[in-house]
Amino acid sequence: MRSMMKRLLVTLLAAAVPALAAAQTYPDKDKPIRIVVPFAPGGAPDVLGRLVAQGLGDTWRHTVVVENKTGAAGNIGVDLVARSASDGYTLAVVPVGNIVVNPVLFPNLSYKASDLAPIVLLATAENVLVVNAGVPVRTLKDLIALARQKPDLPSFASPGAGSQAHLAGELLQHDGGIRLLHVPYKGVSLALNDVVGGQVTMMFSQLSAALPFIRSGQLRAIGLASAKRSPLMPDLPTIAEQGVAKFEAVSWYALMAPANTPKAVIDKLNAETSRLLAKPDTKARLAALGMEAGGGQPAELATRIQTESVRWADLIKKQNIKPE
Repeated sequence: MRSMMKRLLVTLLAAAVPALAAAQTYPDKDKPIRIVVPFAPGGAPDVLGRLVAQGLGDTWRHTVVVENKTGAAGNIGVDLVARSASDGYTLAVVPVGNIVVNPVLFPNLSYKASDLAPIVLLATAENVLVVNAGVPVRTLKDLIALARQKPDLPSFASPGAGSQAHLAGELLQHDGGIRLLHVPYKGVSLALNDVVGGQVTMMFSQLSAALPFIRSGQLRAIGLASAKRSPLMPDLPTIAEQGVAKFEAVSWYALMAPANTPKAVIDKLNAETSRLLAKPDTKARLAALGMEAGGGQPAELATRIQTESVRWADLIKKQNIKPE
């Protein structure tokens, strides 16, 4: 028995030494860290990637660069990271759609959710349902009544199949008992512009993107797709408050690494990024953009990914959603 216990102890120590060494030597001063943002500069993923890059770079006195790798609704950039070395030097800012929706929606997707390792939840962003100002509705009840009465289907825009805006529209159809026509675009700006122009009836948009149009009177806010009201529009009720129980379609973004990245490296990145996200100035900066700073442990993020993957996969099946 003693011999067996001794061998077990030696095995455990042998496994712990590389992990400890990885944590102590990471990051190597001669090896820059690359944060891949799978979308163009200027959007929420880019803002978060640059915030993390600056924070890690300043704290560790290390070179941390952001690389915008666009294409295929973010899938190209995420795939690049999934196929990179599992050493902590290539990371990704991954939106919810690319990790919980696309692996289900796209049958030939080049990566799986399991190809990426969770590090930390970076931020969540509120989504708001808006209609063109000329549409004669002011509440969700009005909108549902219009959809049920109108012989030609009201339409909803999104920045592409599988986006949170697309799934939110599908969820509204399912839970609200209505039918809508999905009109996909290649990007948020194009979609919002056509709702403002009246070519499309409505859209779920991140609040920060829609707010200027709401304040100018070009769009009318109908309800928030969050569990609680927003401090940016405290008088606007949530969709759940207006009768569609438990309705929630929140955008969120995670920092992730290739699968099999050493746990010690993941933990080090988690600790430092969480510290950055907890700073009052970081929280204030993100709040001004309609986002709430994240945080938490890798295991919590893994649970979130699993839970939402099941939830959205169920909706995709029920609504028979197909890639556009």
